[in-house]
Amino acid sequence: MDVSTGEQLKRKGPGDEPGNGADAEDERWMREAIRLAREAERIGEVPIGAVVVRNGQAIGRGYNRRETDKDPTAHAEMIAIREASEALGAWRLLGCTLYVTLEPCPMCAGAILQARVERVVYGAPDPKAGCVGTLMDLLQDPRFNHRAAWQSGLLQEECAELLTGFFRRLRGKP
Repeated sequence: MDVSTGEQLKRKGPGDEPGNGADAEDERWMREAIRLAREAERIGEVPIGAVVVRNGQAIGRGYNRRETDKDPTAHAEMIAIREASEALGAWRLLGCTLYVTLEPCPMCAGAILQARVERVVYGAPDPKAGCVGTLMDLLQDPRFNHRAAWQSGLLQEECAELLTGFFRRLRGKP
């Protein structure tokens, strides 16, 4: 697929080396999102992490806190976007890339558009709520006044395993 309408990253195997549009910088920031996802898991939250990057600097970080904060909007992406907006002193996150371990849901995809995030890179697809290519593609919907480029599949196996391992342990299965 063309990056303007979303792009599935090719994976080369267990190392999930970047390819087809991803580079070492993308992998660096996805690994930071994975580190944040592990923080969420450490406090008993679903392990999803996100980081907003502008000009090679992380300006917003977040991980799931829905249970901890008793807030249905406390998704990793929402927290990272809020922090990035505070860091810039602006709601427009122009020139920013959001890295997130799981495909954004409709709420987060809407926030990405509202914040004018330029690009999204996510690891694992979300077959139940993913709105950046799986169930629909809100980031490229021509009815909106803003679009965001996106890429999927970076370190997909590692991102997916965080979630499957978490839910396996939660259900008491080996």
